Amino acid sequence: MADLKDLSVEEFAAVTASDSPAPGGGSVAAMAGAVAAALSEMVANLTIGKKGYEECEEEMQKIAKEASLLRAELIAGIQKDASSFNGYMDALSLPKETEEEKAFRREKMQEGLKAAAQVPLESAETAAKVFPYALAVVKSGNKNAVTDGLVSGMLARTAVLSALLNVKINLGSIKDEAFVAEMSAKVDALEKEALRCEAEILKASDLTSSL
Repeated sequence: MADLKDLSVEEFAAVTASDSPAPGGGSVAAMAGAVAAALSEMVANLTIGKKGYEECEEEMQKIAKEASLLRAELIAGIQKDASSFNGYMDALSLPKETEEEKAFRREKMQEGLKAAAQVPLESAETAAKVFPYALAVVKSGNKNAVTDGLVSGMLARTAVLSALLNVKINLGSIKDEAFVAEMSAKVDALEKEALRCEAEILKASDLTSSL
């Protein structure tokens, strides 16, 4: 299969809908984060050079540049997440005739699960970086595109929480208690931050007063 980022929207939706286990929720979370970054980038670009927005020109130029980098990172994360479970799947096919083989297989399975948990955590951490940009463009960006900034914040929240669900399900099968505790603490912190940031972004506009 081609790299998922090279598929058309229709092709990506079709392969997601198929009976293939990947791409799944983790890849879609990364895609949502990429689109969230793109929307903040768009509002910044719609603000740069516009009359009446001279005071925030430098800020918007910075947002456009940095959101572009986040977009690229999250787009790469679509395929990265789809491939993250390969180590675990490969471990399942290892021989298990002797006790030594069984122990080695279990070790490789655990390594694969850890990798599969770390990748969506990285996506969540990257998507969370969109929040300050979404807030800035809602507050200071082109008012004609304020809804795009709001959607950016809402999609970023969805990306973060969705990616973290994929972390959680893998943590449930990992035996390393210290690893699970460390990852769980990061998950909890990111969940709280995502909800707080989305609420702050929505409050920045009168359009979302009823939400």
